[in-house]
Amino acid sequence: MAEKNRISEMYKSEVVPSLMKEFGYKNVNEVPKLVKITLNMGLGNVKDNSKSFNTAVDELTLIAGQKAVPTVAKKAISNFKLRENMKIGARVTLRGTRMYEFFDRLVSIALPRVRDFRGISEKSFDGRGNYSMGIKEQLIFPEIVYDKVEIIRGFDINFVTTAKTDAEAKALLKALGLPFRK
Repeated sequence: MAEKNRISEMYKSEVVPSLMKEFGYKNVNEVPKLVKITLNMGLGNVKDNSKSFNTAVDELTLIAGQKAVPTVAKKAISNFKLRENMKIGARVTLRGTRMYEFFDRLVSIALPRVRDFRGISEKSFDGRGNYSMGIKEQLIFPEIVYDKVEIIRGFDINFVTTAKTDAEAKALLKALGLPFRK
């Protein structure tokens, strides 16, 4: 039996009833839900330095709580000194309990640690109910030890939902606790 966490319990007890009332859903299964969270870090600047690349992958693994997978170049591009199958990034896809745990850490611990934080932008929805945001530095996560960081790196976070529209997705993410700008 998978252990329950705070965000998934809150989704079932508070978010589902409020969204059903707000959007007039007849069935509980119509209510949008968070399907997965993907983290993506581009590392093209350290593609020649394998030690630095491995450090970045390890940092992403620590942040996500799940092993990061290196991504490789599909095509060779000579202008960028890029060969086919060269490692150029890392990614992690979180689902289920790990997804909710990461979401909880992001909202309650990491985002409040951002300097001069006033909320996240409302303009990064894709039109199909998914939301993307960027993190400028990995240091906002408590798992990263400041003294062991060699380079400050950023990464992208994508929230994939079952919402049909951006308004539904925004209402879902806001109800779960994502702090949007006023």
